[in-house]
Amino acid sequence: MAEKLKGTFDVHKAASLMNELRSSFNTGRTRSYEWRVAQLQSIAKLVDEREKEILHALYTDLSKPECEAFVSEISMTKASCKLALKELKRWMKPEKAKTSMATFPSSAEIVSEPFGVVLIISTWNYPLLLSLDPVIGAIAAGNVVVLKPSEISPATSSLLAKLLEEYVDNSAIRVVEGAVAETSALLEQKWDKIFYIGSTRVGRIVMAAAAKQLTPVILELGGKCPAVVDPNVNLQVAARRIIAGKWACNNGQACIAPDYVITTKAFAQKLIDAMKNELEVFFGNDPMESKDLSRIVNSNHFARLKKMLDEEEVSSKIVHGGQWDEKRLKIAPTILLDVPEETILMKEEIFGPLLPIHTVDKLKESFDVIKSKSKPLAAYLFTNRKEVKKAFVENISAGGILINDTVLHLTVPTLPFGGVGDSGMGSYHGKFSFDAFSHKKAVLYRSFAGDATARYPPYTPKKLRLLKALINGGIFGIILALLGRTKN
Repeated sequence: MAEKLKGTFDVHKAASLMNELRSSFNTGRTRSYEWRVAQLQSIAKLVDEREKEILHALYTDLSKPECEAFVSEISMTKASCKLALKELKRWMKPEKAKTSMATFPSSAEIVSEPFGVVLIISTWNYPLLLSLDPVIGAIAAGNVVVLKPSEISPATSSLLAKLLEEYVDNSAIRVVEGAVAETSALLEQKWDKIFYIGSTRVGRIVMAAAAKQLTPVILELGGKCPAVVDPNVNLQVAARRIIAGKWACNNGQACIAPDYVITTKAFAQKLIDAMKNELEVFFGNDPMESKDLSRIVNSNHFARLKKMLDEEEVSSKIVHGGQWDEKRLKIAPTILLDVPEETILMKEEIFGPLLPIHTVDKLKESFDVIKSKSKPLAAYLFTNRKEVKKAFVENISAGGILINDTVLHLTVPTLPFGGVGDSGMGSYHGKFSFDAFSHKKAVLYRSFAGDATARYPPYTPKKLRLLKALINGGIFGIILALLGRTKN
């Protein structure tokens, strides 16, 4: 069942929940292939049967357009379920491992086993996908799960609590709603793994709490994701793809949205003009009235973005947009040119519809700009030059890199999705999700045959020669050692 006692869910209730779920895991039921498949099928059924309710909740929380919500939340959650169901048997199968001459005769394998009871703290910007996608991985790996949805998207949080209670095994999969107090109570417990999606600031809090219990963590954070644009690109396509990754992804409220653009001084105005044209095509003459743009999630985030925009050194740099409506929590797509580096806009992750363009004399200087900041969750490059692509991949450290597009790398299940440095640690998606929630257990099998006396005391020069030969792995050396001779 969902834990809905928001005001009274304290450390004691969290401990009681943990004990209950630990007992459930210890029955071994969640380890079976059949249980895992049944739960994954139930989640797929949930998303399919309750699509209208989900879309309504997403609109209530974010005014998320139906098409965007379907593509980025509904369809991607379904795809995650479908892949897990298709591949689960293969994922669960032990992996054969080679053995050495020192253990002959023997065989070895790597067994994927569930960690146990795991906590998933999800976020508000994609509240369905970023809640259920890690849950799918945790279930596929055979874990018992507690999901803590974000209170900042209350309609989706409430709906998830209701639907998961209805569709899945509540003795092993639970939802805890609430805010800071409830999350803090959960973090006091000893989990077998914690998965957190959100800000770097809260990520540090989660990691500190986990460290007290020596609990492993996966942190999916964010950062300032750069998009470097070479003047030799297809300008219209580049402009469209930057817009799609920025404003058509929750109006910039996405951890992998381009946070700032870098291009040359000579090319900047052409890029700005192209983006203005395409923004009008996408969102009309008055984007504040567009039905294809999400709103800012709440008044706190609106105030944060408005504060960035209101700095004198920032507002004077607006070259497009800048309109806002506090009552409707709307900010128009806004482009800024050469905002000073010491401003909040250029120091902190924007997470909204503001896009500064930073100009350089030569494109290679963009590498130094990116390296001067914390490592981002994603880095984008638009170019037709092979040598620039190669240099970018080799020299820029980021959670992921995408050439000549934005955000689409997260849709490829054979690629790991995760951060590095301040943008996070660990990764998931596809089999990487299964692996993220699995302990890789090393298993070595031996029979009672081939029991070499050389490994046992008392040790003699002959035994030492044989042990050296065994460890070095050379058949010829072993034969010589058995004959009491050496290679010399």
